[in-house]
Amino acid sequence: MRQLFLPFSVVALLMWAVLAASSASAEEVWLVDLKGAVGPASVDLVIRSIEDADEAGAHALIVRMDTPGGLDKAMRDLVQAILASPIPVISYVAPNGARAASAGTYISYASHIAVMAPATNIGSSTPVSIAPQALPSEAPAQPPAAAQDDEEVATTPAPAVMPADAMGRKVVNDAVAYLQGLAELRDRNIEWAEKTVREGANLRASVALEMNVIDFIAEDLEALLNLIDGQVVTTAAGEATLDTGGATIHTVESDWRHDLLATITDPSIAYGLLIVGLYALMLEFYNPGLFIPAVTGLICILLGAYGLQLLPVNYVGVALLGVGVALMIAEVVSPTIGVLGIGGVIAFVLGSMMMFDSEVPGYQLPITIIVSFAVTTGMAIFFIVGMAVRARAQKVVSGMEAMIGGHATVTQTFIPHENEFQGQVWAFGESWRARSRSTCSEGDDVRVDGIDGLVLEVSKES
Repeated sequence: MRQLFLPFSVVALLMWAVLAASSASAEEVWLVDLKGAVGPASVDLVIRSIEDADEAGAHALIVRMDTPGGLDKAMRDLVQAILASPIPVISYVAPNGARAASAGTYISYASHIAVMAPATNIGSSTPVSIAPQALPSEAPAQPPAAAQDDEEVATTPAPAVMPADAMGRKVVNDAVAYLQGLAELRDRNIEWAEKTVREGANLRASVALEMNVIDFIAEDLEALLNLIDGQVVTTAAGEATLDTGGATIHTVESDWRHDLLATITDPSIAYGLLIVGLYALMLEFYNPGLFIPAVTGLICILLGAYGLQLLPVNYVGVALLGVGVALMIAEVVSPTIGVLGIGGVIAFVLGSMMMFDSEVPGYQLPITIIVSFAVTTGMAIFFIVGMAVRARAQKVVSGMEAMIGGHATVTQTFIPHENEFQGQVWAFGESWRARSRSTCSEGDDVRVDGIDGLVLEVSKES
């Protein structure tokens, strides 16, 4: 029996070692979603996912994209993070029907491996700021005969973008060079990189694969992992061979930081926080000592300012916004029959419209919100400041100041004392010491002209 125990023990130990080795060799691949406009919040999540995946020992990171584009600065931050990543970053345009437009094209080109799902598209990378000027003077009435073939139609470029102004040309040339640099780094189609910027060219997945814009087409994540298995890529840490066959996928979930950043970098939210903070500070200013409005206002303004500094803000618009509020306050303090008030409302609306210097969808301020805040701000300022001005113009009804001009009755005849006369009066329900420049007899009615400590200065009423 003992003779059989030893062989069985050795076999069991070997089996355990094999299983342990196989489980240890199983790679983990992280997955993070980039949906909607490319902005500070979404880019922050992807960049942190790259760092966390590297620290966790993940084999690679898949960025699943479906984006219409986004902010240039946010896109460039993400591209730099991908280029500096020590682990492979795979861009995956999915699910079916998704797109990698504008900024998404740059992210795909920067990725170590670019993959698309069927029925997806990539391209339209002309900078949005000059897109409205991209109207050619002459356009062909119909496609050329050679473009009737399906593949030709899919790849035929639109007329080239020719911005009329020097700044527009600089922006286009900068974008072309940037995307071509990424294409050269990843050995992808350089010619099409120029076309998608200058002409807004767009490709469906199958044509993108044929033209060496992407590396693979994958139906799903499992197919993607099998396709990239064994691929050799060069990361910031050196060459890496992908071993993704049978790898497990860890999905990155959004956290409170991403949700908060996504909220306060919404132009409507950031704008609203500034206005609400202004309301709260005005309330504290005209009702000192409440503290809650002041604390609330400061928090709102700081959150709004933080959101604004992450967005493409036109500070001339911010200045106009401040001027508008100042003019509306001046209208109430120094009435000008509406001249300053109307000018303030106009400046407020124009500043709001100019505040966000971007034509990227999702990063513009809706006109309905501008009008709503303009009306409510104007009403609030006229109402609150107007009440304060009227309150200051009213006669004081309490305290020492309210006693000036009041009436008193002499209860003790005044007697001479140095250069004045002193005596007792009854005023405001109490007996007071009083003094006067003339003598007053008991029963005389006098007027209170001033107060010196606890002594009333009075004079006979004429």
